[in-house]
Order: sequence, then structure tokens, then C-alpha cells
Amino acid sequence: MDFLPEIIGETVILGLDTLILGFCMRQLSKCKHILNGLQTAPVLDIDSTLNKEINKYPNNVIPYVVIRGLVKPLGTPITSNYNHSVTGVVQRLTIKEHVIARTSAGFWSDQTRTIHEVCNCTPFVLNSGKYSIEVVDALAAELLDMDVISDKFEPMSPGVIDHVWGFFSGVRQRGLQTMEEMLRDGSYITAIGELSKSNSGALKIQPPKDGLPLYLTTATKSTLLKRLTSSRDFLRILVVVFGVVAAAASCRIAYKYLKRRKRRVLEECMRKQLAVGRRERRAIARDHNLTDLQLCVVCTENPKEVILLPCGHVCLCEDCSDNIADTCPICRERIESRAPAFIT
Repeated sequence: MDFLPEIIGETVILGLDTLILGFCMRQLSKCKHILNGLQTAPVLDIDSTLNKEINKYPNNVIPYVVIRGLVKPLGTPITSNYNHSVTGVVQRLTIKEHVIARTSAGFWSDQTRTIHEVCNCTPFVLNSGKYSIEVVDALAAELLDMDVISDKFEPMSPGVIDHVWGFFSGVRQRGLQTMEEMLRDGSYITAIGELSKSNSGALKIQPPKDGLPLYLTTATKSTLLKRLTSSRDFLRILVVVFGVVAAAASCRIAYKYLKRRKRRVLEECMRKQLAVGRRERRAIARDHNLTDLQLCVVCTENPKEVILLPCGHVCLCEDCSDNIADTCPICRERIESRAPAFIT
């Protein structure tokens, strides 16, 4: 534990770096998985050949497929709240609060916080002529491209009291932003997901079951592949950078540990050398014409030089005292302390 204060900085850096590195590696693995799935996903048209293609796969399920078509609602579409001439199948209403907040450094910065969000969805299909595919659970799509129908910002007019309160609280209100987004009826989009055929022959595209995402986007397959490739390359750079930092921190900790270990080995060697020197000097200075009562009860060669406390027995030489740390060899009482004794 006495080594921890020496490496506290490196330990904190290594811990944070390991967390970030783990997150980056997880995202990189996910990105590679999606990229591999998208590269092998077939691009199919919504026509008469679609049933033949799906029959080639087990259980009439294509794990990952790319299909483009026109959005068409099944039933009554959703009407825009701000433009009644616009209809769609997916609607997102968002209210955001814009504030100017004081940071811990004392500066003021613009910040945005979502205070309310509502999503509405109606069943719809991707249509091409007389053929169609139903889209299941569109709100679960990882990428859902929608058009902005309305984006209004209502600024606030704070008074003197609001300015004073904002100065002390560190938050000043700027206003509210209300946004409406919709996946319009008639939009031409790309759906990427799992394609299956029910017992009745109806075709459905839905979120895949193997961890791949559902995409409902206006982008093409090649555009998505470029985005994912760019993300993969960026994550690789992050993994390399944080991996180098982790390796450097680990090497620094290992260097300090080895340096400390080497220092302790040298100190131990010096201590042993000093102990040997003291024993040699004691041996030279000792009187060798002693009676049996004056000899150490352990080695019976050196004179009694140490008193054991609390029992008070003088029975050991200094050399033997270094090797006996628990109990007195005479009475077996626990040794709490010891002191030099002089016998004349």
C-alpha cells in the first residue's frame, strides 16, 4: 500500500484511459459488425422477383437486405400540426430549452436541453407500383431521416429580477425552440433491415435479430458504407491513441515498481552488511572468559546482552535476539519490548 501514493497519477490516467479505450473498442466492434452486414446485404427491388428471392433463404427470412421504395400509409396519415397540407407516417415533436449557463471556469456558454419529445407513428409500407412491403417498428430505427416541417424559436424577455437571479444562479433563459419533423407521405427512402414473409404471403421489413440496426434513410447503400467506413477509421485512430496512452501509463507504473524494488533490494543488502559488521564488532569486543550463567541460553557462546520485557529475563545475546521475536525462551511469555542489559 505504501507504493500506491507514488503511482496515484499514473493509476488514475490508466483507469480513465482503460474505460475510454474499452468504449472505443466496443464501438469499433459494433461498427465493423454493421459494416460487414451492410456490405453483404443484397439490394432488392420491390417487384415480382422479390418473392422468388426470399424463397431462397431459410424460413423465408433474409437477415439483412436493402430495399428502396415510396412511403405510403396504411390508413389515415398523420397531419402536421403547423402545416395542414403536409401529411406523413412518422412525426416527432420536440421542445428544447435554450439557456446561457456559467461553467465551472466562470465563462458563460450556450446550452440546449430537451424538455419534451413526442413521437407518433402510423402503419405504412414501402410501395413500388402494385407491390409493397410493410415497415414494422419504424421508431426503433437507429437512423430515421425526417424532414423539418417547422422550427420556431420563441425568445424570452427577462426583466431586471430575472437578470439578477440568473447572475446568482448561473443560468439565464434565452427561449424555447419548438420543432416538428415528419417522414412524409410519398418520400422515397432506403429501408435496411430484416425481410420476412408471413404465412399469408405478406412481406415485412423489421429490426434484425442479430444486433444489426434498422435504417430508414434517404441515403443510398454506398453513402452509408462511406459513413461507416469513415467512422471505423476514426475509431481505429482513437483505439491506437488510447492504447498508446495505456501502454505508456503501464510502462511508467512498471518502471516505478522496478525502480522501487531495486532500491529496496539495495537497502536490504546494505542493512545486512551493516548487521554483519555490527556482529563482527560485537564479537571482537566481547569477553570470552565467561561462566555458563553469563552465556546466552540459545547459542551458549556469546554473553547475555538483552533483557526481555515484561518478563525481565536476561537470557539472550544480541545476535539471537534478532532471530527470536515472539516469546521468551525461558518462560514463554510474549515479548513486547527489549532493552540492552549490562552484566558485570
